[in-house]
Amino acid sequence: MREPAVRTRELSVWYGQSQALHGVSITVPRGTVYAVLGPSGCGKSTLLRAINKLVLLREGARVEGLVEVLGVDVYRDHSAEEALSRVGMVFQTPNPFPHLSIYDNVAIGPRLRGMAKGRELDKLVRWALEKAALWDEVKDRLKSPASSLSGGQQQRLCIARALATMPELLLMDEPTANLDPVNAAKIEELIKELSREVTIILVTHDAEQAKRLASMGVLLFMGRVVSEGPISSILSRSYSSIIQSLVASARRQ
Repeated sequence: MREPAVRTRELSVWYGQSQALHGVSITVPRGTVYAVLGPSGCGKSTLLRAINKLVLLREGARVEGLVEVLGVDVYRDHSAEEALSRVGMVFQTPNPFPHLSIYDNVAIGPRLRGMAKGRELDKLVRWALEKAALWDEVKDRLKSPASSLSGGQQQRLCIARALATMPELLLMDEPTANLDPVNAAKIEELIKELSREVTIILVTHDAEQAKRLASMGVLLFMGRVVSEGPISSILSRSYSSIIQSLVASARRQ
């Protein structure tokens, strides 16, 4: 049996004196879309950032427990950087480099890693833009600044930038949250397409989106795991009623 793409055991995260995650244990199978669900402030984004160690960029952050990414303990193993180089990240708010062209936004990762140059780099940029369903819209203006794109196009550009480094794991933090329905639907179709080749962990506040896209997932509440497993099992009753029950239970404690 293949090792999971991600495995955490008793993962806890603090920001200063405030604890954001409490003993979180999850297993993300390879080749799946794995949804991370929960209300605002429950630790969804912190979990994602703990997986690729971005959480440590925040002053006062502290991590305890196990985080294995592609078979490597990323907080203790000396080969962690190599494993994390195979992880891509897409944030909630599109964040292309505005001073760079559309082409250079996609090419920057492969250039920095020495993956390709010249015509090979051109092919890689085109491949990534095609995978992100953006090539036909920008192929005649690759030298234009990324800031000239619409919000939905900028998000797909960020996905192309992440794909250009050929990741095995793609972390997506509410990638449709700031998009209109038309562009959100395009991103969802893109996630379905990419899931055939890349393991995806998708943070979402939208239970219906999780049902549409994910086969497995976890529900977090107040930094703790409520349930993990098939999405159909986690969402066997309405999401709103689940959250209302959790809130009511927390108030009684």
